[in-house]
Amino acid sequence: MNKILPRPVDAHKGSMGHAALIAGSYGMAGAAILSSRACLRSGVGKLTLHTPAFNLPIIQTAVPEAIVHVDSNQNHFSEVFTTNAFQALAIGPGLSTHPDTTKAVISQILQTTCPLVLDADALNIISQSPDNLSILPPSTILTPHKGELRRLIGDTVSAEEELEKTLAFAQRQHIIIIIKGPNSAICAPDGSVHYNTTGNPGMATAGSGDVLTGIILGLLARGNQPLQAAQLGTYLHGLAGDLAAEALGQESLIASDIIKYLPKAFKIIEN
Repeated sequence: MNKILPRPVDAHKGSMGHAALIAGSYGMAGAAILSSRACLRSGVGKLTLHTPAFNLPIIQTAVPEAIVHVDSNQNHFSEVFTTNAFQALAIGPGLSTHPDTTKAVISQILQTTCPLVLDADALNIISQSPDNLSILPPSTILTPHKGELRRLIGDTVSAEEELEKTLAFAQRQHIIIIIKGPNSAICAPDGSVHYNTTGNPGMATAGSGDVLTGIILGLLARGNQPLQAAQLGTYLHGLAGDLAAEALGQESLIASDIIKYLPKAFKIIEN
């Protein structure tokens, strides 16, 4: 497992990375909030969240540390967001697959040059057409759950076949795919597979994936290489979940509990 990057004694928010997140739609502001909070808890200097106008007062209240960039549409992502000034971008939590959003996501990926994380509805959108897969930049990180993964690689009859097809897909597209679940498997474009050793069944709860996306985004913007960010982010996510389960029990664990225990997870790794 990779170590956390050292924090210089003369660090300031401008030197710790500026992350961008495109997330949220009407009724799904919570996904944007969870991902934003997780990103900010992962060491990044600044976060800018692009979200529909309806979410502005909700986000400003729930995540006062985030800079909010408002889409012109009230309810869903509809326009390309300029990301030249950012060190990393994540797209997907709570986004919806509205036709406007589908077009905007494709255009956004085509115009983005910084490291990229795709989750949730961004994955559902790119899986709509084989042509969409060709636009993914090398080393893009995908974080699908089982249903999203199936839409990308097709049906499988066993865990072995799922891993084989995912690894082939990662190599073919030159991307990184995290198969989320028990002992999450991180499939790299060089054909290697890295298994995660943290996490528990209590983390099978709504919003847990949004938290993982935020953690990886923060680590990417902070300066970690994509594979390092995927490995470390998955480990930290699971470790925070384990700490939360130890304190609260698995049955009552919710996604925000994972964020609550992220600082302790970082301290354990640092020490």
